[in-house]
Amino acid sequence: MQKARRDAAHFVDDYLPALLAQASQLISGEFHRVVTAHGFSVSEWRVLATLAGNEPMSIGSLAQITTIKQPTVTRLLDRMEAKGYVQRVENDGDRRITLVRITPTGTRMVSRLIPLAREHEQRVLEPFGLERAEDLKSTLRSIVELHRSSGSDGLDED
Repeated sequence: MQKARRDAAHFVDDYLPALLAQASQLISGEFHRVVTAHGFSVSEWRVLATLAGNEPMSIGSLAQITTIKQPTVTRLLDRMEAKGYVQRVENDGDRRITLVRITPTGTRMVSRLIPLAREHEQRVLEPFGLERAEDLKSTLRSIVELHRSSGSDGLDED
């Protein structure tokens, strides 16, 4: 019985999804304190950071990138639209799809946090050196792309 518990502990200590989840939770949690200190919810930050500098995107794409379930994103967008941070626009190519874009107010608000996020990222990655940090990010982007096409959303509620 003791060996089974030890093996289970070793399993999660070396299991990629568990390691990714722990790293994400720890690193994100550090920056989320900054986000909330600036008066945003974590979900608002995720949406604004995703839309900043991008073309309007569908609610489904926004949900996938922010890792927030689509019904939650829809409710969040209602609140953010009321605050003037985002705007829904019609998709000329397909009226069934609603696009979302960041407003000038939303851009102003998120532009205060993006430099702080970059500083946080630099502090997190600095111990590994620039080359290893870029390799890690490249590998993670590849993992995301490979598994995004599999259709699994794996989204958490916020």
